[in-house]
Amino acid sequence: MKAFRVKHFSKIARFPSPEDRLRAMVERAPQAEAFAASWIERVRPMAIRIYILRRRIATIGVTVLAASLFVHVMFGANGMVVYKQKRAEYEALHKQIVQVQQENDRYTLQIRGLKSDQKSIEKEAREQLGYAKPGEYVYVAPVAAKPVPPMTHSAKK
Repeated sequence: MKAFRVKHFSKIARFPSPEDRLRAMVERAPQAEAFAASWIERVRPMAIRIYILRRRIATIGVTVLAASLFVHVMFGANGMVVYKQKRAEYEALHKQIVQVQQENDRYTLQIRGLKSDQKSIEKEAREQLGYAKPGEYVYVAPVAAKPVPPMTHSAKK
């Protein structure tokens, strides 16, 4: 059996010790400071400008918020436009309910009259069934005949 030997140790990754990491960080500190300083110098004019315009920015933000809230209230899923449509539909249905209720009351009175009042029964019998008292004549108007169109054998264009 052959023994297994590792010939090249240089290919194996070696983790740095905490001291090595701290040393590397201290070596790079001046470069990081210089980068932060240059970044701050680039950003500082914009930050000063924003600080000066902070009231305008806040006013614009509140205005945009109020405008978007207004649009949502007026035209949203349950906005004023939809509310007015639903209100008009409600009013139309309410009028229809009142009308049907009045018609129902009229029919109820008519039914009561037909059950108990002799004059109502007689009136309905005369009008709908064509009944007459002895010695009376019932006149029925003739039904107007529809004129028949002339038969022609010519083709329509």
